[in-house]
Amino acid sequence: MKIGRNLIQLVILCLLGVSVALTLVLPELPGIESRRRTLEISVLIREADTALWSNARLGMEQAAVDLGAELRFLPLAQDNDYASQAALLQREAKGGADAVIVVPADPEGLAAFLEEQSIELPVVTMESPMPGGRACFTPENGEMGRALAGAFLEDRRGERVLLLDTASRSTGVAQRLQACLQTLREAGVPFEVQKAEAQSLQRDLPGLLGQTGAGAVIAFDYAATEALASVAQELPEQPLLYGVGATGAIAACLEKGTIAAAAAWSDYAAGYSSVQEAARRSRGERSLNTPQLGFRIVRGENLYEPDNQKLFFPVMY
Repeated sequence: MKIGRNLIQLVILCLLGVSVALTLVLPELPGIESRRRTLEISVLIREADTALWSNARLGMEQAAVDLGAELRFLPLAQDNDYASQAALLQREAKGGADAVIVVPADPEGLAAFLEEQSIELPVVTMESPMPGGRACFTPENGEMGRALAGAFLEDRRGERVLLLDTASRSTGVAQRLQACLQTLREAGVPFEVQKAEAQSLQRDLPGLLGQTGAGAVIAFDYAATEALASVAQELPEQPLLYGVGATGAIAACLEKGTIAAAAAWSDYAAGYSSVQEAARRSRGERSLNTPQLGFRIVRGENLYEPDNQKLFFPVMY
């Protein structure tokens, strides 16, 4: 019995010794420390107004809590300012950011800039894919453009339609526009494409409508959709309006009927997934096979269906 007790004590002492040794060795093993420390992830959108991305930000912040990350949100001084965005990205890389999430003002230009400056930190994009980007979280932009054209065709009473080209160099927004106009062309619908800037629509929209004779307008990004609805409410004859986005302001315009229909998707999911992907990439982990984001065409009459409410009001669910 005494020998048995001594043997048990010896085994226990050996196990304790091994556990002490492991506590000394594990902090030195490659990758262990990178999993423990808080990651620094910078978020660069292409607008000056971060409220446009409020639901995406909620998703990002929840992911940061879940995954052990700190986020820095860096809006531009001026919408679609590629040079400012490139300078911010370079600054964040030099400042020690572990990864960057960006809504690129100019995907091609930004990719070339990263290569020229030898910036190698992981870059995840939203809205527009970018050469060299590790992943992009956006609905299928071409399908969205075709769906917006389809929503207008359902409502059309013979109107000419005005398509607002606010893409600048954003490939995602440009893809939506091109798919929409191609669908309208195939349907034999007369349309006009006019370049515009969201911040100047209040001044320019009445003139564009008069110049083109359009009775309907389609916008392809958040800022233009919100600006369009704001100014159209003040016109003596309100055109049919279509746009994209799931902001609170767009929801209010759908409810009032100011916007006939909008393509909406879960910005919350896009934001969460972008931080998740950036964290995994910066820690050297394998990318998750994340399915492409879906979108829905939402109208005032179906705004409060459960699936649509989740897009516009994610914090309620």
